[in-house]
Parts: sequence; C-alpha cells; structure tokens
Amino acid sequence: MSESLGLDEKSRALKTVGHVSYLLHTIVAVSAVVPGVQASVALLIVAFIIDVVKKDDALGTWQESHFRWRIRSVLWAGGLYLLTAPLWLLLALPGLLAWAIISIWFLYRVVRGWLNLNGNQPMPT
Repeated sequence: MSESLGLDEKSRALKTVGHVSYLLHTIVAVSAVVPGVQASVALLIVAFIIDVVKKDDALGTWQESHFRWRIRSVLWAGGLYLLTAPLWLLLALPGLLAWAIISIWFLYRVVRGWLNLNGNQPMPT
C-alpha cells in the first residue's frame, strides 16, 4: 500500500515540477514572440537546470519523456538562436524573421508538452 502511495506522490511531485518548468518556458516563449516584451533568459536557464537535476527522478515513468522534451527544446532553440545570430549583423530583418520562427516553434513545443502533461500523456520519442 505504501509503495503505491509513494509512486502516486512521486508522480504528483514530478507533475508539479513539470508545471513549473512549462510555466517558465511559456513566459520566455511568449515574451520572445510579443513585441516589446522581453523576459529574462535566466528564467529559461532556471527551468533547464530544474529539468536536468530532476530528470533522473522520472526514469521509467511516462513523465520521463517530458523532461527529455523540455531539455531538447531548450537545447535546439538555443542552438538555433546562436546559429542565426549572425543574421542580425547582416541585416536586422533576416535575424528578426529567423528568431520569430524559432520562437514560434519553441512556443509550439511548450504548449504541446504542457497539454500532454495536463492529460497525463507522454511525449513522442
């Protein structure tokens, strides 16, 4: 009985971590696509660190895929931002367009992940 209760508590705790992480991701993603609004990248770094530190707690659960999803999303977005950063030096418009596309993709990943988390569904591998 205590084992099933422990797993239930563990699942709830992991889901809470997921909600906090997705919330921080959402703040950063929305601020990236709304003109004039800029959240600190520090929020994204905090969410990333939380996910990296807590991911081992989710091993073997359906929530493991959410930690992978969030970590990969941040790494891919960060890499794409760095790759397209030189476009800002050439002309502002190509850089702006590239970063807008990356930000919209990142926002999609955050929303899709959070919806699956709310539905207790794993993310695709």
